[in-house]
Amino acid sequence: MSESDIKPDINMLDNTENAQQLLQQKQAELAQLDKTQQAVQWAHCNLDIADALLALEQKEEAWQAAKESFDIFLQHENWQEAVEACNVMYQTEQAGAINALGQGVWLAITYPIEAETTVTMLHNIVEDTPKDADGAAVAAATAHYIANLRTSGDKQESLGFLTTHILGQVAKHHSSVENQEAFDMWIARLQLDKPEELLPRMAKIIDVMVEDNWWFDRDELRSKLPDN
Repeated sequence: MSESDIKPDINMLDNTENAQQLLQQKQAELAQLDKTQQAVQWAHCNLDIADALLALEQKEEAWQAAKESFDIFLQHENWQEAVEACNVMYQTEQAGAINALGQGVWLAITYPIEAETTVTMLHNIVEDTPKDADGAAVAAATAHYIANLRTSGDKQESLGFLTTHILGQVAKHHSSVENQEAFDMWIARLQLDKPEELLPRMAKIIDVMVEDNWWFDRDELRSKLPDN
């Protein structure tokens, strides 16, 4: 399993011709849907349109479609799809891309969505952060923690192997770590194996990314969590 394997299907259309065909197909489907009565179905279709627009390099339009879908998914508490919409917005590289990534990561950590999607979102942060910065280490370690927390069996083994590899690459760039002993010492020194320390640090990174421009009330969402 390679790093590219964690990328979700979104934004992976084969070529421009396929993207154009998908766009036309989904636009025709969207025209048949009632946005009020079939909101979630409409949002799914519109997110497919955003994906096709992104593949066609129509990034501003892709952002707008993905954000519109996100708002509906949020309203209906479809967390998996809301995070996927954030990923599309991040891929558009528009002015709010980092903001969208931060909000998507918050949702992906807060709610038990698919582990692969959460790892993908956190890997985006790793890729967008200088490898010698602590933020990359925190994001990579959080991805590894989530992979182990939300999976089991073969899936845990394969996804855990991937997140360990990502964490190892960050350690190499961050502190020139080259062997297991040095890696273990690096993990301990940065307290990356302690969720009670790791997750608050991840929260601070997300706060910096979003810059108080939240699209939802985090306290309200937390109040609805089962533990509350």
